[in-house]
Amino acid sequence: MSPYLSWLSSGDNAWQMTAATLVGLMSIPALAVLYGGIVQRKWAVNTMMMVFSAFALTLIVWVLWAFKMGFGQPWIETFLGKPGTVVGQAGEQARADIPLLNGLMPKFRFPEGSLVYFQFVFAAITPILFIGSVIGRIKFKVWLIFVPLWITFAYAVNAFLLWGGGYWAGQGALDYSGGYVIHLAAGVSGFVAAAMVGPRLAKDRASAKPNNLLFIAVGAGILWLGWNGFNGGDPYFAGADATAAVVNTNLATAVAMMTWIIMDMGFGKDRKPTFLGGVNGMICGLVGITPAAGYVNGVGAIIIGAVDAAAVWALFSYLPRKVWPFNKVDDALGVVYTHGFAGLIGGLMVGLLADPKMIVYLGLGKTANVTTAGLFYGNPRQLWIQAGAALTIIVWDGVVTYLILRVIKFFTPLRMPDAELVTGDLAVHGEEVYPVESDEPVPVLAGGGDDGPDDPFLDQEKVLTE
Repeated sequence: MSPYLSWLSSGDNAWQMTAATLVGLMSIPALAVLYGGIVQRKWAVNTMMMVFSAFALTLIVWVLWAFKMGFGQPWIETFLGKPGTVVGQAGEQARADIPLLNGLMPKFRFPEGSLVYFQFVFAAITPILFIGSVIGRIKFKVWLIFVPLWITFAYAVNAFLLWGGGYWAGQGALDYSGGYVIHLAAGVSGFVAAAMVGPRLAKDRASAKPNNLLFIAVGAGILWLGWNGFNGGDPYFAGADATAAVVNTNLATAVAMMTWIIMDMGFGKDRKPTFLGGVNGMICGLVGITPAAGYVNGVGAIIIGAVDAAAVWALFSYLPRKVWPFNKVDDALGVVYTHGFAGLIGGLMVGLLADPKMIVYLGLGKTANVTTAGLFYGNPRQLWIQAGAALTIIVWDGVVTYLILRVIKFFTPLRMPDAELVTGDLAVHGEEVYPVESDEPVPVLAGGGDDGPDDPFLDQEKVLTE
């Protein structure tokens, strides 16, 4: 007896499942903790609920029909795959297969279930990312309806076009791990959703301070290291290109984080380095290198990290103040910048910096190695292909997001009533992230005065955080 099928590589399969788990950790708990720490404390529970529910809903939709729409047999020309389930024996134990990529890459050496789960965690993190655009006002019921529809009509199309052998894959568009399929899509859809749902309460926008920087640090750290699975798992084999992708990911991220911190110190409003600024730079580096990780060399990774962070820093500083529609839309956590623009810039830079000496798959016999080349390596056409693919994602995801929310709006308002917006988690979920025991005396500041125990307008929030 043997535990291994003849075509299965235990190393490849182990790495694929490990990489998928690392990516899953980027959603739960990383983004739940990261976003939950950034928002006002009255929205921390709502944020966590949206993250975990999106993760669960996506998996259900994914195995019942959406995986095959992104990675199955063509159904609507080269635009979309045919819906189908992957819950039977073959969907879990048969040899993994992406029909339109047969002959264009080595045959998979792990089961279909590993591929399904790996691609699921990519799908799940995309709507989770743009929670940051609409947090603090979108109705939870609307979110539960929106996520399955968006995965079906937006994400599955993106995946098929670029990863499942669809139109832009056939044109040679490069998106190593989702700079377009995930991050550009999240930025565009989040921005459109924020515009349609409307802004947070004016008071909330004016006092939008993080409630827990330590939670942010935990979430950001898991996000950074989880990205090793995000980019390292996408060659689908535990080979040299996976190693290069992991090294490039960390290199670009380190450079981007330090670039943002230096920009804050040299040109920021207060000329001070901030932890939140460093996290923004970190995310820009992670997002920027994602479409390029296994296609560029280390020098390219450094350039992408520096350019992406500097460009997004400048856009983040300028657009919300002076340029329509960015000065009219309340994108609460700036997802359109750190994911939308960062993914777009990274994807375009693949068209410049893709190095033909970086081997994705080795050729055998007379078969050539699988490599890519950008404009700086003699292939100017690649930049135009990258731009065309980006434009498709921007237009399609923007339109689909708008239409889904318009339909939902016929049946229920998109935003919570003002009474719930004022109270937050306690009104929506009946829970608080930092509950105060009602049978215990409220601590007070020593010294009396305006904040003393005799003051009828005692600021309890200030007291409790001292």
